Amino acid sequence: MTQALTPDFLREIAGRLMLAHRAQERRYPGLSSERRPVHVVYGGAHLFRFAMARRLGDLALRSLNEYAPDFISFAKAVGLSGAENLPVLPQAAGALAKSIDSDPETAARENPAAWLAYTVYRRVSEKLQREPVEDYRIDFEDGYGIRAGEEEDGHSVSAAKELAASLRAADVPPFFGLRIKPFTNAFRERSLRTLDLFLTELAAGAPGALPKQLRITLPKVTLPDEVAALADVCSRLEPLLGFEPGALRIEIMMESPRAIFNARGEIALLALVEAAQERCAGVHFGPYDYTSLLGMAVVSDPLAHFASDFAREAMHVALAGTGVALADGPTNILPIAPHRSTPAGPALTARQREENLEVVHRAWRLHFRNVRRALDAGFYQGWDLHPAQLPARYAATYAFFLEHLDSVSRRLRNFVAAAAQATRLGHVFDDAAMAQGLINYLLQGVNCGAITSEEVETRTSLSIAQLRSAAFLKTAEPTSDGNAPR
Repeated sequence: MTQALTPDFLREIAGRLMLAHRAQERRYPGLSSERRPVHVVYGGAHLFRFAMARRLGDLALRSLNEYAPDFISFAKAVGLSGAENLPVLPQAAGALAKSIDSDPETAARENPAAWLAYTVYRRVSEKLQREPVEDYRIDFEDGYGIRAGEEEDGHSVSAAKELAASLRAADVPPFFGLRIKPFTNAFRERSLRTLDLFLTELAAGAPGALPKQLRITLPKVTLPDEVAALADVCSRLEPLLGFEPGALRIEIMMESPRAIFNARGEIALLALVEAAQERCAGVHFGPYDYTSLLGMAVVSDPLAHFASDFAREAMHVALAGTGVALADGPTNILPIAPHRSTPAGPALTARQREENLEVVHRAWRLHFRNVRRALDAGFYQGWDLHPAQLPARYAATYAFFLEHLDSVSRRLRNFVAAAAQATRLGHVFDDAAMAQGLINYLLQGVNCGAITSEEVETRTSLSIAQLRSAAFLKTAEPTSDGNAPR
């Protein structure tokens, strides 16, 4: 057959497109298979001490044991799905727990609400004992405040000393770093001085145990120039202090409308990330500053406001495929009991104990709801401001992954069994793109501890290594001629 387009012309077109696609692939490498934390705890720099994660875990466990001593009371406190159908009497929890322990598969099938509540509670308790904090920020900004220069100098050095001691003892969370003050005219010099003092002391105190990655959170970012300046500072400090190249990672806080749209009306988020010179590990949403700068009088929960939903979705769309992690903002209503007893003081009255329970449970329920809202929107990390928030954080996260474990596993197993051709299970249609979404769901659940590797492998007949490589999905990709695979 005769064609009007010559081979030379077609080769020239193909060459241009190949270069364009390669450039796009470099900018949008896709999802990373590396572990990502499900939260980040912010704590004032003046409060940071050696083995801080264990201290926070102990406080979280104390709160859980005091205000939800069994899985039924906890499920009802946070508003877990199906909790309203669980028995009210506390003594019923023990009998149900024994029944679930003896035959969890039958329990999951015949009493899913009880199985979910028991499994979530048990795994939350275990998590708080094993690894209560996944990510921690030593905070020199809002959680620290504005102090005299000499005082902040002292805390910059003392916090670094405490972190160095934790590094030498291998007693640090999997992810950690510090939040400095913004690079505005008012705080730029103070921010850079704190960063310099902190990192210099850390390098001197832990020369053989410097972290492979340390995250530096830059708040209230509005210009790519601010991010680029921090990237240049990191590039200068690494060789001077003995950090590996690229060890100092940057997190951008999206707290201003100008971080979404620039002065020309363009989406600014990708430009902010690119200004980090491949150092950007994440973008964190700050709902309180954001809604305030919009001129809004949000008096209830800014996280649940439509303006925050818009900001989150803008972040999601602008940064999808870049490999940059997104984190939601904090719930500022804390589960802190209003009445505390002391050894020397009188015991709490029945009414005071009841008020404590109501306050803690109400705060847990709000935090649980906000975390679940973020997870539904694709934000798998968020802030925690107090150790007593950790039970609700992990409960929401674990429930999110456990609730759909069976259906997701069946769909993926059905997809693989059909040799990666488009499949339909019941009324759900799955193709290769949807299968990748199912894989993302399972891997994220394993990474955060919500589900075990054994549970995934048993239900899908795929190993975790196979899921991470997703090599079996290649059979569903179009062939070079654009046709479906044979």
